[in-house]
Amino acid sequence: MVDADQTFVIVGGGLAGAKAAETLREEGFTGRVILISDERDHPYERPPLSKGFLTGKDDRDSVFVHEPAWYAQADIELHLGQPAVRLDRATRAVVLGDGTRVPYDRLLLATGAEPRRLDIPGTGLAGVHHLRRLAHAERLRGVLTALGRDNGQLVIAGAGWIGLEVAAAARGYGAEVTIVEPEPTPLHAVLGPELGTLFADLHREHGVRFHFGARLTEIVGQDGMVLAAQTDDGEEHPAHAVLAAIGAAPRTALAEAAGLQVVDRARGGGIAVDASLRTSDPDIFAAGDVAAADHPLLDVRLRVEHWANALNGGPAAARAMLGQEVSYDRVPYFFSDQYDLGMEYSGYAPPGSYDQVVCRGDVGKREFIAFWLREGRLLAGMNVNVWDVTDSIQRLIRSGARLDPTALADPQTPLESLVEE
Repeated sequence: MVDADQTFVIVGGGLAGAKAAETLREEGFTGRVILISDERDHPYERPPLSKGFLTGKDDRDSVFVHEPAWYAQADIELHLGQPAVRLDRATRAVVLGDGTRVPYDRLLLATGAEPRRLDIPGTGLAGVHHLRRLAHAERLRGVLTALGRDNGQLVIAGAGWIGLEVAAAARGYGAEVTIVEPEPTPLHAVLGPELGTLFADLHREHGVRFHFGARLTEIVGQDGMVLAAQTDDGEEHPAHAVLAAIGAAPRTALAEAAGLQVVDRARGGGIAVDASLRTSDPDIFAAGDVAAADHPLLDVRLRVEHWANALNGGPAAARAMLGQEVSYDRVPYFFSDQYDLGMEYSGYAPPGSYDQVVCRGDVGKREFIAFWLREGRLLAGMNVNVWDVTDSIQRLIRSGARLDPTALADPQTPLESLVEE
């Protein structure tokens, strides 16, 4: 049972933390809600940082989850620009960087992830960038504007979602772009070779150069400025700026130091939580990018670094903190916009997990749906420039039914007809 004398603390100023705070109030919690963030900005969403805000289509205010006044209206206490440096589980308190102790009855860790760093010479140069925070996006937007104006060269390390979205934004500004990627195709670990070439072709059509099968070994500069990026096969690429887009690591330091169970980095890392998003301490929960959850539907421990997981995971954790029965079994979902291509992906189909890829529609025109199957059962689906099918794809995944690949590939067969009610 929860009463008005209790204090719920949220560590993390992203979407998961903000939505958790909102849900606590919507569910009728009248105790103290305290949100702690090491950033000075109010909680914001991250997709615009590589999409609308970065391209210049959206303004800065569009990224925030709530208007600043909302927090006072909802009686949410904010500690912004103040990092949480320690968890004292014995006394149930969060210790802040200035020594302040914030007591809690229930605690939510929504600390997110941080960009992985290039471990090569030259990363300290002023022209080397990462993209994770609003301040990163503001700086990078200015850089892309200048590169476009001066016909400058951007080298991107990594052909994942962030690397590709930034490449599209950079080309929109007129910058020259080279992407260096150790795998043979973009998004190799997500889409496999079958669909990765689609994104390579898309970007090549817009003037992006790829250098596959290579890694950066040094960023060369002079007087603090970037001049070139070298790769392990002896190539050198002219560069005025470099973006490291080689993935993100969950921010688990607080949890580890406090003795909470965490997942080995070789298996994706993260704070281990059960299906109700509860950690190994019954009074501490975790949600968003940092949570490695036992997924009831997929029967795997899974850490998901996407917007929908923060949007839905924060509220789920809040309800669990209130003592409600929670089984967080959302089908993983993410989306991307690059040039004139929009896509949505639902499910989980890591390399080696599927034995067949089926497409319906016109792959050449980039208007199709791709399905990843194992023994006839749908693991994941990606719709490219085809809309209003996500719910049907997710129902097919949830059903676990064996599907006829011919019917799945036939645009005349409604997806809804393949889902058993």
